[in-house]
Amino acid sequence: MTFQANNQTGLFPAETSFSKLSAMIDQLTPEQEQQPFAFEGRDRNIRDVLVHLHEWHRLFLNWFEDTHVHQRPTDFLPIPYTPKTRADMNTQIRNRHQQTTLNEAKAMVHESHTTIMAVASELSHQALINRRYDNGAENQSISHYLKIVTTTHYEWAIQKIARHRRHLLN
Repeated sequence: MTFQANNQTGLFPAETSFSKLSAMIDQLTPEQEQQPFAFEGRDRNIRDVLVHLHEWHRLFLNWFEDTHVHQRPTDFLPIPYTPKTRADMNTQIRNRHQQTTLNEAKAMVHESHTTIMAVASELSHQALINRRYDNGAENQSISHYLKIVTTTHYEWAIQKIARHRRHLLN
């Protein structure tokens, strides 16, 4: 499934997934929200998942501003990261936010999600689907990146939280 390049229907899957994720977290008690995950992985708790989402929102917003607002084409991932070293970047994101509280993470991801949805809703169909040739390396549309930082990441987060909930109930 691709991020539909339409200002109305294209945003619907992202909004639906974000609402589902928020509802899953809201169903947990404050104690359950704070519990470390009982399974291995880079992200060790709900806060780690939420700050990951927020930082990927910021990646998109920074890239969009540089490339499409200021007409300074840049790669999506910041220097020195590449698709091959993206895991290192994600670990750095987690490490950078160890002092961030869960409530701060919730507020941050809500704010960045709202900002992305506002930016996306202002774009024309053509702006969403046009491919860019940025620094000779990237050939992706805005809708491609929107799908990655919203719907795809939200579905990943939903799976993490669902797994956490299953462990809490057993």
